[in-house]
Amino acid sequence: MTYDPDIHGRRSIRLREYDYSSVGAYFVTICVQGRECLFGDVTEGTMRLNDAGKMVERVWLGLSARFPHVVLDEFVVMPNHFHGIVVINNVYDTVGAPLAAPGFESDQRSGAVSRSPMFKTNLAPSLGAIVRGFKSITAIDVNRLLNRQGCPLWQRNYYERVIRNESELSAIREYLQFNPTNWAEDKEHP
Repeated sequence: MTYDPDIHGRRSIRLREYDYSSVGAYFVTICVQGRECLFGDVTEGTMRLNDAGKMVERVWLGLSARFPHVVLDEFVVMPNHFHGIVVINNVYDTVGAPLAAPGFESDQRSGAVSRSPMFKTNLAPSLGAIVRGFKSITAIDVNRLLNRQGCPLWQRNYYERVIRNESELSAIREYLQFNPTNWAEDKEHP
């Protein structure tokens, strides 16, 4: 059967025509497939990570090394979902050389980076690329740890919100800090 966008198309939950590789802060929520509680449990308002939850936390904290222009802000691993704030900086504001990934050419004398003619991507990976990397690495590692190879770890999509100002950023940080305390009322709680 050939692809027909009228039949097979999925409605995107992303902002139309927004460049998700733009400098800015993004709030991300990723849910475990079937809302299965795989990462630990909440006891007396505190999230207690099991080995799978600790693995998810380690992968998250390693994203800045994988994506040098990314700064990780507040986050929380919950029993069956994950929340985090990702800040994408201008690649030329980061310490060291500008990003020179496949598809980019670097002038050895000047250090300038330019796109190869055959690639039409932005210098900074999109939020989607960052989340895709996180989901892929955690799915492989957690499924290997839990002996569930071949099973989806995460739901197919993720939720995001472009953080528009400092007061919104503060409110989201507070929400994340108190997420375990409010677990009993959380819509993701089974």
